Amino acid sequence: MAQTSDVPEFVIERAFDAPRDMVWKAWTEADRLARWWIPKQFARVSSTLDFRVGGMFLYCMRSPDGKDMWSKFVYREIVAPERLVFVASSSDKDGATTPSPWFPVFPREILNTMTLSEAGGRTQLSLRAHPINASDEEMAKYAAVKPGMTMGFRGIFDQLEELLKQA
Repeated sequence: MAQTSDVPEFVIERAFDAPRDMVWKAWTEADRLARWWIPKQFARVSSTLDFRVGGMFLYCMRSPDGKDMWSKFVYREIVAPERLVFVASSSDKDGATTPSPWFPVFPREILNTMTLSEAGGRTQLSLRAHPINASDEEMAKYAAVKPGMTMGFRGIFDQLEELLKQA
């Protein structure tokens, strides 16, 4: 396994024209989270949220070619409304961690730390993520796909922005 200091961190930030409490609710309430947390070209099939430390957000999305893909967040730290720490993984329908459906070699667990700060009615979101329990080969793949991850998160955050405008 690679050392933590060798882990390539992924960082993305975005400012939203919405109060921090509203952005927090979009991340922590089942109905809101299910409305924006999948790529635009995918369909949400199912989602459940047990929002507590040790709880899980388990969801299934269907790709444009009809393939169902399950994923999950397992919550490690919740500090409302400013900090959320969770491990993101691919999973099966029961929430067991599985290999990524996207890549044959990829870290099975990604530790995410999301922070929110507010100034003047706008919310600054910062998301920092890095693999845990990953091999050197998995880390190298993670580092290689970071540009695509940036594009993917921009699209998902565009959907979050649209949801916040509707509130």
